[in-house]
Amino acid sequence: MRRLGLAGGIALLPVGWIAAAGGFGMVGHMAGHMIAVAVAAPLLAIGLRGTAGDPARRWPAIVTPLAMSVVELVVVWGWHLPALRRLADAAPALLALEQVMFATAGLLLWSAVLAAGQRMAGVGALLLTSMHMTLLGALIGLAPRPLYAMHGAHALGPLEDQQLGGVVMLMVGAANYFIGGLAILAGLLSMRREAA
Repeated sequence: MRRLGLAGGIALLPVGWIAAAGGFGMVGHMAGHMIAVAVAAPLLAIGLRGTAGDPARRWPAIVTPLAMSVVELVVVWGWHLPALRRLADAAPALLALEQVMFATAGLLLWSAVLAAGQRMAGVGALLLTSMHMTLLGALIGLAPRPLYAMHGAHALGPLEDQQLGGVVMLMVGAANYFIGGLAILAGLLSMRREAA
């Protein structure tokens, strides 16, 4: 399972980067972000879990679920400020930095959540992350005007592209963290029933 998770996470990272930088508008941009933080990162965390490369094992006092949830919140919200978004879209080096930061923040969060002894805190961190992803996705998707006018994919105008990008964030990001939190909670409850 670990090797499969690690291989899947590594394989998905360039897919996300291509989606974010490939000229697919805000929809592609959001898909790239969600692949990095919500799909590749948990697979990488599963693959690295318990090994010397596991951030939660290497730095247990720092890589805690709540702290890493806050780190991911700052990274995700920061890179979606319209001014910073414009800079990243204009400079390939900043776009690469953005994707690396998304993948790193996601890996740190999922590593902390999956760490032994951190599962209950991990449930809370994933639910908190789901809430902030839902809020940001809704703000982007329901904005009355384009926040990211430089985007616009093919037949879509900037506002429609932005709205669909917000939906991608809601459907992938918010749902993945919520389902992850529920799955960990179910596992904890199952272990408690077996121990009783």
